[in-house]
Formats: sequence, structure tokens, C-alpha cells
Amino acid sequence: MSTNKKSALIILLIALVVSSTLQAQDYKRQYKSAREFFNEKQYGLALEAFKPLVVYDKDNAYLEYSSFFYALSAYHQKFTSVAKDMLLQIKQLYPTWSQMPEVNYWMAKIYFDQHQYFQAMQMLGAYPTLNHQKSVSEMKAHYLKEIDDVEVLRMMLEEHAQDTVVAKTLVRAISKQPFLDQDAQLINSLIAKFGFNREEFESTLKPVNVFKEEYVVSLLFPFLAKSLEPTTSTKVNQSILDLYLGIKMAADSLKKQGINIDLRLYDTERSIEATNSLLEKEELKSTDLLVGPLFQNQAAPVRDFSINNKINMISPVSSNTEFFGSNPFGLLLQPSSETIGERSAEWIAANIPNKNCMVFYGETPKDTVTANSFLKRAKELGLNIVWTEKISRENSVTIYNRLATPVEYDEFKNPIEFELKIDSIGSVFMASDDPILYTKVISGVETRGDSVIIVGNESWLNNAAANFATYERMHITMSAPTFTRVSDPNYTTFRKNFIRKHGVVPTENSKIGYEFMWFVGHCLKEYGVYFQEGLRERTFVPGYLFRGYDFSAGQSNLFVPFIHFKGGEVEFIGNLPMSNK
Repeated sequence: MSTNKKSALIILLIALVVSSTLQAQDYKRQYKSAREFFNEKQYGLALEAFKPLVVYDKDNAYLEYSSFFYALSAYHQKFTSVAKDMLLQIKQLYPTWSQMPEVNYWMAKIYFDQHQYFQAMQMLGAYPTLNHQKSVSEMKAHYLKEIDDVEVLRMMLEEHAQDTVVAKTLVRAISKQPFLDQDAQLINSLIAKFGFNREEFESTLKPVNVFKEEYVVSLLFPFLAKSLEPTTSTKVNQSILDLYLGIKMAADSLKKQGINIDLRLYDTERSIEATNSLLEKEELKSTDLLVGPLFQNQAAPVRDFSINNKINMISPVSSNTEFFGSNPFGLLLQPSSETIGERSAEWIAANIPNKNCMVFYGETPKDTVTANSFLKRAKELGLNIVWTEKISRENSVTIYNRLATPVEYDEFKNPIEFELKIDSIGSVFMASDDPILYTKVISGVETRGDSVIIVGNESWLNNAAANFATYERMHITMSAPTFTRVSDPNYTTFRKNFIRKHGVVPTENSKIGYEFMWFVGHCLKEYGVYFQEGLRERTFVPGYLFRGYDFSAGQSNLFVPFIHFKGGEVEFIGNLPMSNK
């Protein structure tokens, strides 16, 4: 090669080296400038400054870092898709880059922002060292607390069985569920495995069940002890005393069976002030079951006491779910008004072929709740509600007119057709205990003489003026959770023992009191202080005087039997004859 050619080649090589060096210096300068924008949180300017640095060039030593900070700048500018695409590109093009754990961290953050929790956890799981960083634990705790579904967290723990944050989030989520839904076994195992401080969850955790040789049951009743006189005359609060006599008699019977109940009496005096004063007694905190109060306006402070001290409270007579409200320790022995409405709709749907139904209800809150519950369930079951009306006592005749206004007569002036045509409806649901209202329904349907079935409730049996022969002929059906046949052997024994002890026939309240204490006493014996846990596992528990109970999915009795007259006697109903002509 000639000297001139060698010189030219050397010059060219020098030029290339110089050019490459200048280019590298230019990349360094651009990168430094872009980083300054980023560090000063001028993310828009940083995004533009990093843009030319993310294009591949063998002389660009800042390619990976530029791509990474370009993605972060886009993220801070809320260009999430741009950031995500660039991070994915880094993972694909530079899989061995030393800062890949940091890339996965930000990918996880983006997935968390998008509520793609499992993908986020997968990103973090690819580099186990990430999970030991405080910032990562804090990020996971921040985002995972958004998950309300316990089952989702269970699945996540199955995939990340050693993840402390996932485990603690699951324990916290379970503990925030209603007490009846908490999985105590899983909570205890996770607390033990990860060494969590139980006190951190104590305020929301389900209490540990306890079995005792003797259970303390405290009655918060308006005994009005100061006004009682030692006479045989009927007292102003006789119904309360009758309820107590039944409870006391059952407690005595339970003792003979080895079930020991320490029955304690507290007089609420029909006063919120007196009730609040009782709740200040330290001794009340050692009770295992609060019974009452019996008046709704006294329920709120007892609810608070029940929640704060994790003591069950129960009403033997109420059907109002406001008694327990949001209290997980509250129970109703009786079916709620909502349940009565639902079961009545289910009974009609299952037993009456003609799906056209009319609904009447009174003005009390209980009537409204029952009717609304009926209507909601009826719609779900495909019943056709042709008429719904709220009726006051003053316009009760509206019911009769709605049912039995004639439009056609026979030769003897007897109505043979009505505005509401014969057999055009299959049933009438009447949500009221008021005789003035439900007798209008009975009278109207009786005048029609067709196959309409009336569904009401067992309180209709207490109407002294009721003609039970008419009830039987019309196949009137009643929800009857507290009905007991007089011929029932258990009732016969109870009645005989009550008369022997007190010299009088037991009232309805005495019967309810006895049934209540009998049922609760056996539940305490079999299932412990928080007996609702055991009851959840059974769809039906037979009663002693009453038909039975179902607490498998709620805080009130879900089982509602139905009755009608047959052969002059009331019986629990099976299949229903469809004509009352």
C-alpha cells in the first residue's frame, strides 16, 4: 500500500474515532440534561429529552437507562399505556439488564393501578429480593387493601403462600366480615404461621367460643317492680310477667336435664335512662346472653353494649330487624317481617296455580316491611301482582269494594260477576294484624265465592269474632311461626305443669317464654356462648312447642310454617285444595 493511501486510512480511522467520541459525548450530555429534568420533576420536558435517546445506537451507552426513565416520565405524566409499553420493551430487549428488578417494580405498580393484582404480584414474585424491600411491602399493603373479596385474597395466598403482606391482608379482610362469616381456623393458623400480633385485629375478630358449666342469661325487661303490688289481679305489665314466668319455668326444667342457667333480672322500667343505668353495671359484662330490651326505643344503647363487650343479645318476641341493626351479636328468635313476606310469596308461588295476586297492607311500619318484602320476592318468582294498596282503617271498605263490586246479577239479584272478574286472580296477600282490615278481605273474597286463596298470619286466630268455619271453607292460610296445636304432647305437658305451678292456664307469652328459654338453653349447651356458629351449620332445628328454626343464613329465624283449618282443627299445611266453593 502506498504511503498516501496509508495516511488517508489513518486519517479516516482517526475521524471515525473522533466522531464516535463526539457522538458518545453528545449522548452523555443529552442524557445528563434529561436526567436533570426528571430529577426536578419536570416530567414533560424529561419525556421529550429522553425520546431521542431510546432509539438504538451502538454508541449510546445510555439506551437502557434512557428507556427506563422515559417510561417513568410517561408514568408521572399519566401516560400509563406509554410507560407500560416501554417497560415491556425493556424486558424484551434487555432481559439481562442489571436494573431489571426496578423495571418489574414499576410494572407491578402499573398493574396495581389498573387493579390487575395478580399480574402485579407476578411481577414482584419474579425477583424475590424485591419482596424484602420496605417500599415494596408498603406498596403491596396499600393496593391489596382495596380488595374486598376474601376469596380473591385466598387465591392470591395460594399462589404466594409465604407472602407476609398477602397473609396479613387476608386476615384483616376476614376479620372485617360479619362475625358469622369469619373463618376463625384460617385466621388463627395465619396469625401463628406469620407471627402476627393478634391484638392488631382484636377489635374486629370473632370472639373465641366458650363452653361453660353454667351460663348467665340476663333479662332486660320492663318489670316495673316499683309499681307491682302483691295481689292476684292482672298487672299493667302482665304480658311481660307472663313471658318471664315461661322463661323461669323452662330454666327450671333445663336444670333437671343438666343445663344450668343463671337467670338474672334487670328492670328497664320502660325508660332509656333506666336502661343506660343498668348498662353501667360492671356485672352485666360477665353475662353470656342479653335478652331484650322489649321496646325498640331502648335497643340502641343495648346494641352498643353488646358490640363493645361481644355479648349476644336476643329478642324472644320481636320481628323487627332494627332490633339488632348492624350488630353481629344480635338475634331474633322469631322470623323477621321481611322473612314472613318472602316465605308467603314462596308459598303462594309453590301452591297456587293461578299466579295473579293482589296485595293489601296496613299503615304500620311492620305491615309496610312485610308487604314490600313479599312484592320483591313475588316478582323474582314470577307472580303477577295485579293490584297493591296501602289501606287505612278509615278507608278499609276500599278492600271490599276492590274485591266484590258487582257488575252482573242472577235472577234473584245475587251477584254473579264483579269488576274484578271471577277466578281472574289466584290469591290475596294481606299484610296486617288489624281485624278491621283483614276481615274486609275475608268478606270480599267470601262474597265472590270463587277459588281465591287468602294468605295472612296466625294473629288472625286471636280474633274472638272470627268464624273459623269460614276460615276452613275458604282455605284461609296463615304464616304461623309460634303456633302450637293444643293436642301436641309437648304442649299438653307444658300446660299441665304450668297450671300446677301457677294455678292458671298459660298465656301466649308464657308459651313463647318457655319455648325461647328451652331452645336457647339447649343451644348454649350444645354450641357454647356463641351458639349461632353451630346453628349456621343446620338448615332446620326442631323446636319444643314451636315447629322449628333455621338460622343457617341470617340473624333471625328463616323457617316459617303455614297453617289452615281442616276438620274443625288447625293443622300445619301441606298441599292445598284449590276451591272454596
